[in-house]
Amino acid sequence: MGIGPMMMKARNNKARQGQPSSVFFGQTEINYAIHFCERKTLAIHVYPDGNVIVDAPIAASNQAIADKVKKKARWIFKQQLKFASYPPALSQRQYVSGETHRYLGRQYRLKVTKGNNECVKLLHGHLLIETTDPENRLQVKALLQHWIRLRARVVFWERYDACVQQVAKLGITHHLGIQLRFMSKRWGSCTGRGNIILNPELVAAPKDCIDYVITHELCHLKERNHSPAFYKLLTSVMKDWELRRKRLNELVAVRFV
Repeated sequence: MGIGPMMMKARNNKARQGQPSSVFFGQTEINYAIHFCERKTLAIHVYPDGNVIVDAPIAASNQAIADKVKKKARWIFKQQLKFASYPPALSQRQYVSGETHRYLGRQYRLKVTKGNNECVKLLHGHLLIETTDPENRLQVKALLQHWIRLRARVVFWERYDACVQQVAKLGITHHLGIQLRFMSKRWGSCTGRGNIILNPELVAAPKDCIDYVITHELCHLKERNHSPAFYKLLTSVMKDWELRRKRLNELVAVRFV
């Protein structure tokens, strides 16, 4: 029995399973991999790491898949930008001596010692925590987070003032200051009422990266969504925001050594 054209096409597609392809959205190249499977319609998935996977019917042509991806390119791009704005997943902290933490971009080795005081300080490349119970990791965590919040408040207010002056050129004004809140999936947010909320963990980053996050949230006062208009606005006041965001995520991703 011979093999018909549709059967041959299906076999060829299965042989190309997972091979990378790409389309352009403006100047941005969107790479995607194709997963051929037994289904009637095509589905596009964007994952937190930015990868794009297309589930396609076995008989679907490359051109038909590319046309569909290009049609959904704006949505794909927005999803990738959303995921890129999230802090990267980090190893579980242990809050023990030897662990590495960052402050304003620099790495500090954690050193937990027994003492009569409950305090945290930076000294000679170390982040020193003195506590009456150094084996109590919850206590060590509480001390460190309290210190992070105190330092973040000082640094963030300084950078907030500088960023507010910059966005004023765009006709954006803000007088509500900032709020701090530990968040697992965000560096910052701008509420519907215009409140700017920052994650104290952001104090691990260099000041230019902190400026990026604050400016990003301030721009949301004028453009609420992550639309092309929003990124055009952000670029007009911070042309290198993509490099700052990349540096932010790269630095924090290696917080533990």
